[in-house]
Amino acid sequence: MRAFYHPDQSIHDPQQYMRYGRVVAPKDLPERTARLLGALARHGIAPERPASHGTGPVLEIHDAGFVRFLETAWARWQDLPAERGPEVWPNTFPYWSGRPEETVRAPCRPTGFIGQLGWYLGDMSVPIGEHCWRSTLLSAETAVTAADAVIAGERAVYSLCRPSGHHARADRASGFCYLNNTAIAAQRLRSKFSKVAILDVDAHHGDGTQQIFYRRDDVLTISVHADPSNYYPFYTGYEDERGNGPGEGFNLNLPLPHGAGGDEMAAAVDRAGEVIKAFGADVVIVALGYDAHRDDPIGVLKLDAADFGTIATKVKSFGLPTLVVQEGGYAIEAIGECLDAFLGGFKA
Repeated sequence: MRAFYHPDQSIHDPQQYMRYGRVVAPKDLPERTARLLGALARHGIAPERPASHGTGPVLEIHDAGFVRFLETAWARWQDLPAERGPEVWPNTFPYWSGRPEETVRAPCRPTGFIGQLGWYLGDMSVPIGEHCWRSTLLSAETAVTAADAVIAGERAVYSLCRPSGHHARADRASGFCYLNNTAIAAQRLRSKFSKVAILDVDAHHGDGTQQIFYRRDDVLTISVHADPSNYYPFYTGYEDERGNGPGEGFNLNLPLPHGAGGDEMAAAVDRAGEVIKAFGADVVIVALGYDAHRDDPIGVLKLDAADFGTIATKVKSFGLPTLVVQEGGYAIEAIGECLDAFLGGFKA
């Protein structure tokens, strides 16, 4: 399996995170990449650096105003009064109707920076520091380059993306995610493949990916995650969300009860495989998060590392070209073992 990663994806170093009404230490630590690189090395995989693509592929998925905001946010933050905090952080959150027929919200009306903060940053888990944009763009370029390798004929490719992406909507960052690497890669794959399937396996619902493709029938989105009724992202991820308009029937959510383990996850992946086959997918993207591991500090599922090997074996049995895009996973001591197991399962 080929892999792609740029070292500067680790320079994004968030300093704050809001949880239970308190500012706490962040969970998306740069050390995550070191642990995952260690797992790749144990399998004899040397990650290649991604090609430079700029924002072209990004803009095929994301709103131009949003991308420009991310690109310039740190510099604009420096123009605020001296009492500003250490990172770009919002303090307003405007209402949005949630109408599924809207591909993107109306243009952001505030021209002032503070007003734009609450529009483009969806929660308090996406602070923007000095190096955030560079790491974010490189993460997207990693996914694009990995997709290009699949287009060129590779059967299995891993993209070590950090920051993660599956909570990023077309015009909003949230949940540690700024640009949706999985969605950007899926759009890239559409240049060759008629039907792309996305299987998101993570403790959290892939709400951004769902929103981006909710009205499309060429990209099947499936998310296996913890029941969102009392868990982030709370407002999406339910079984009755099936798509809208042309996308009706092309979105599937498979929420698991809190405390579910490997058996429940395996059964959900089997169900996903049936739907992917019926869809007639030409290629599959696995949006892979390890926060379903039992030791994850913000997780509610109970998978062991070995269960990710089972997931890999099942995905390989789909018999499709496969692109793996790294998503969450914050148990530093466990994530390397999770990737170890996945790579071993895929090779088996």
